[in-house]
Amino acid sequence: MAQALNTALREAMDEDERVVVFGEDVGALGGVFRITDGLAAKFGDDRCFDTPLAEAGIAGFAVGMAMGGFRPVIEMQFDAFAYPAFEQIASHVAKMRNRTRGRIALPIVIRIPYAGGIGGVEHHCDSSEGYYAHTPGLKVVTPATVGDAYSLLREAIDDSDPVVFMEPKKLYWAKSDDALARTEPFGRAAVRRAGRDVTLVAYGPSVPVALEAAEAAEEKGWDAEVVDLRTLVPFDDATVAASVRRTGRCVVVSEAAGFAGVGAEVAARVQERCFHSLHAPVLRVSGLDIPYPPPMLERHHLPDVDRILDTLDRLQRDDQPDVRHLSLGGAA
Repeated sequence: MAQALNTALREAMDEDERVVVFGEDVGALGGVFRITDGLAAKFGDDRCFDTPLAEAGIAGFAVGMAMGGFRPVIEMQFDAFAYPAFEQIASHVAKMRNRTRGRIALPIVIRIPYAGGIGGVEHHCDSSEGYYAHTPGLKVVTPATVGDAYSLLREAIDDSDPVVFMEPKKLYWAKSDDALARTEPFGRAAVRRAGRDVTLVAYGPSVPVALEAAEAAEEKGWDAEVVDLRTLVPFDDATVAASVRRTGRCVVVSEAAGFAGVGAEVAARVQERCFHSLHAPVLRVSGLDIPYPPPMLERHHLPDVDRILDTLDRLQRDDQPDVRHLSLGGAA
């Protein structure tokens, strides 16, 4: 995946001289995860360059460059490092088109390595997608496959609106033999595994876990479908709803804390659109509602196959709603 992202950046810079890449250590070092490796050598330090350790400054500089006709791609070195830039992102990046009644667009890509699975210390792992998805004016993208890493980043750089591009750190080393190509645009989810009994909705780092759980669920007699959202904003209601209407059950899997997160939004949208097709409540498997834990405790925080299988066991196994708790005439 790291190489796919590097290729996407390289090709975009080849095709459009307005594309510039900057952030902390993205130049000579090639980025902490080597996503920008070789770009400074190929394009020069006026198109791929290092910045001071000032995330608010990085985002603010990108706003000015985008207003001046460039297409900046900026890197926030780690997810929690981006929080000092959040005021710039929420107040200016997300609102400029609206503030100027459409006269000024900000074609900025904000690359954020995010989520867990690498044993990072404090401030180096977090699941921050909910903040950006809740901010109108931003598109929020998170690839789960090598092919999507390439295709979605190319799409993001071409987009005239600001895109927060969330890169799952633990998937940087994921591999694929497929040729890199432009595929589905923003707003299209993908069915990664077909099934008939339950829909597992996941995104980013949770997609491989959901696929592994779907395979394990076969031993229990469950045929699970896995839907990869690909983009959180825009959201593909049609694909998700069609899947849940087929299966009648839904479990949402995400690493972020459960309360008021993206998973809660997915569950609400499914309930609103599929209520009469549901045979059981929409359930969620998420990270715990705690600050992101230290490396030695990370495995207890992240959703895994066992937690997903336990949640599947909580679903009603027949096709009739459970009405035993209901009563007539108000009697308990």
